[in-house]
Amino acid sequence: MTCRWGSRETVAANYSLYYWYENRFPVVECKHYLQDQGINVGCHFNRSETIQFLPFRVLLNASLGSRTLEIHSNRMELQDLVKPEAPVNLTIRNVSGNQLQLTWSSPYAKARCLEHSVKYKSNKDTSWTEHRVNGDIFSLPSVDYEKFYTFYVRSKINGYCGSTQLWSEWSVPVVWGNNSTSKGAAEEQLRWFLIHTVLVPIASCLLLLVLVILLVRMERVWVILMPRIPNPIKNFDELFSTHNGNFQEWAGVPKDVVESFKPNYSENICYVSELPPKDSYEPLWEGSNHPPSVTPGSPPAPREHSPYKNSYLGV
Repeated sequence: MTCRWGSRETVAANYSLYYWYENRFPVVECKHYLQDQGINVGCHFNRSETIQFLPFRVLLNASLGSRTLEIHSNRMELQDLVKPEAPVNLTIRNVSGNQLQLTWSSPYAKARCLEHSVKYKSNKDTSWTEHRVNGDIFSLPSVDYEKFYTFYVRSKINGYCGSTQLWSEWSVPVVWGNNSTSKGAAEEQLRWFLIHTVLVPIASCLLLLVLVILLVRMERVWVILMPRIPNPIKNFDELFSTHNGNFQEWAGVPKDVVESFKPNYSENICYVSELPPKDSYEPLWEGSNHPPSVTPGSPPAPREHSPYKNSYLGV
């Protein structure tokens, strides 16, 4: 059994571990410390130092300068904290007819407290089939020689020795089938290996790179998604600097269109006068500044007519 605490980044003090079993033995200090750069980071217990089915407690003393800090653990049941190693030496063989028998070995000398789980599927199946096994033998009563099968095994402490759900890792797979199907199984395993160990990490790295680029160029992305309204100030500089305010020339209006709006005729002004009748006469008052006198009873003298008396302005 191995107990570890902290890590190289968090361990700043030197620890001492003491342990005991309730109502059985006195407090004992760890005999086999695990060290990292001269600092205790764990304790290893030999098989003779561990006792199942007895409550186990641990006390850590942390020494930092002149101060000492005691850290007590909760009550532990060791049989409920065991995670075994995966089974080894998987072997499969034909027993009779279409029946297969799968056997394996445990890395422990006495494996009476272990139960096992076997999962398998053929190259035609879409899901795994799993069975619980108490011993170290599993039989598959019927197989198809046109298929190939893949088997895995894992272990955990059984209900007679502890109450835990800590399964071991799955064992190395074993494959059964004829030569052609075995080659197909190897190709399938290689394909899945390439997908999980090569393609998935590469795709994840590419996705992360794309996200970083988008984050760096976020402003450019916003400009593309939501274009800004252009500022028209620069567009009118040429109107006044180059064309001197001539809008038609700045806007590119053709000259013939501009000329078509200019008037192409002229208007002359003429004066129209009304002349007097031919039988009328104008009295001449030559040599005298006063008009002739009018005697009573005589007809009134005709009124003076001017050539411009009734004149009109014509266009």
